[in-house]
Amino acid sequence: MSTIVSPSLLAADFANLQQDVELVNESAAEWVHIDIMDGVFVPNISFGIPVCHAINRHAKVIQDVHLMIENPGRYVEDFRKAGADYITVHYEACRHLHRDIQLIHSTGAKAGVALNPHTPVEVLTEVIADLDLVLLMSVNPGFGGQKLIPGIYDKVKRLKALIEKSGSKALIEVDGGVNAESAPKLVEAGVDALVAGSYVFGSDDPKETIASLSQL
Repeated sequence: MSTIVSPSLLAADFANLQQDVELVNESAAEWVHIDIMDGVFVPNISFGIPVCHAINRHAKVIQDVHLMIENPGRYVEDFRKAGADYITVHYEACRHLHRDIQLIHSTGAKAGVALNPHTPVEVLTEVIADLDLVLLMSVNPGFGGQKLIPGIYDKVKRLKALIEKSGSKALIEVDGGVNAESAPKLVEAGVDALVAGSYVFGSDDPKETIASLSQL
């Protein structure tokens, strides 16, 4: 079974976004990762709903939308209409997490929950059976190009055990510091999907880099 690769457009050329989306289409990537930042939940601002609509016009792969925003439930339906296939909200940003998961499912999208590096996987015990995806941040969210926090490997293993114990079908995704050194260790620990931004778009041959990750 190949590893799902979700190239992060946060590291793409914003002036040539269509070109980089088409590059992803032509690669071995099954998903494309779209980071939404509001400058409040994280100290940066990135894409919004109009850009997601624009990406949707060109993307032929699954659109993996990561909402790094406060009160994400307000915008779930809008992002679904903009083309999101997976909508991932942060545990730390949701006052009523179960309600937000239900809302995502009601739109027909797959529901994911992201955890910041300091948040233990055990907080998902009551909702893990309802999730399609858990995104573990292996860096502090908000900026690309950061180094992976080493504790992620054990965290993946703990999450894998929680998923198996609950009978959940949730996939495990990791975002941050994915490269040639860390990716094999992450997959060995139990990761199903790798988000890679700088490592892909900063490489000499992005398609080959994606292919190498997918073959892990």
